[in-house]
Amino acid sequence: MKKEFAVIGLGRFGGSICRALAEEGMEVMAIDNDEDRVNEFALIASHAVVGDTTDENVLKSLGIRNFDHVIVAIGDNIQASILTTLILKEIGVNKITVKAQNDYHEKVLRKIGADHVVHPERDMGRRIAHNIVSNNVLDYLELSDEHSIVEIVASDKLGGNSIIDLDVRANYGINIVAIKKKK
Repeated sequence: MKKEFAVIGLGRFGGSICRALAEEGMEVMAIDNDEDRVNEFALIASHAVVGDTTDENVLKSLGIRNFDHVIVAIGDNIQASILTTLILKEIGVNKITVKAQNDYHEKVLRKIGADHVVHPERDMGRRIAHNIVSNNVLDYLELSDEHSIVEIVASDKLGGNSIIDLDVRANYGINIVAIKKKK
């Protein structure tokens, strides 16, 4: 059974998520208060709706609590983002991911129950910086302040040694989670 997603806010971030989910064959309801944006996604999403998501009755009428995951990607209006998230939580939406504008916005979103909070600009900036700083870093994904996943090119110094011999956990404080061999 396909998962059902709702994306609230169809700017660059929300629109990108909506497109990617639709390309993966997911059921997606695209919601925005801007009719032009909604029309742009009418042929992309399974359903595209104009609506004020700060109105609990609007969200209930859309059956929003039945979606597996709701993404709140409201860009410039922090108040609308917070109110929408609060209403979604109160009506029983299972999983909510929200775009935060800053650290204070994130704190409020977490306190009201957002399951996952993202900072797209900050996160992508860090990722790009890590990628360009080192020739050996192919990709970087920050999981938390203390943990990240980094894809690296193994240096010649590592070649020819077994994972046990390298003892990377003791020597470098890292865990190897995958190995990609050359074809």
